[in-house]
Amino acid sequence: MFHPVSIPFGCKMLFNEVKLKPGVTIEQVELALGEMCNVVKNTYGGDKGGFIAGQVYKFAGFVSDEGSVGSTGAAAQDHIAIVTYWKSFEEHEKSHADTVFNEKFAALAKMCTESRELGYEMLWQGEPEDEPAA
Repeated sequence: MFHPVSIPFGCKMLFNEVKLKPGVTIEQVELALGEMCNVVKNTYGGDKGGFIAGQVYKFAGFVSDEGSVGSTGAAAQDHIAIVTYWKSFEEHEKSHADTVFNEKFAALAKMCTESRELGYEMLWQGEPEDEPAA
């Protein structure tokens, strides 16, 4: 559950910013989020539906002055970022149209003001290379 993931080049990445309703805490959404993620990996993983891997982040309140362009003074609303990797956008859409997924997502959606999922095509990936021995 908490191990590194390998992301193959050419996969599709879906980034979902889930904004929580005022007063709703991360702790309150953890069960719904966990159940939803479990359904995705166990029902649509690999050859069963194209799901490769996923990650969930909670907003830490940090906005980079160095990596941002424009105003960074406004406080961002509390939210969760759900990042998933798929073989294709079509497989993602098929899984998310499925009743099994929708039942779990509906529980999370009740605690949110907005959820917007954007799809991305990978252009580059890399890791630091080992330095040659002197």
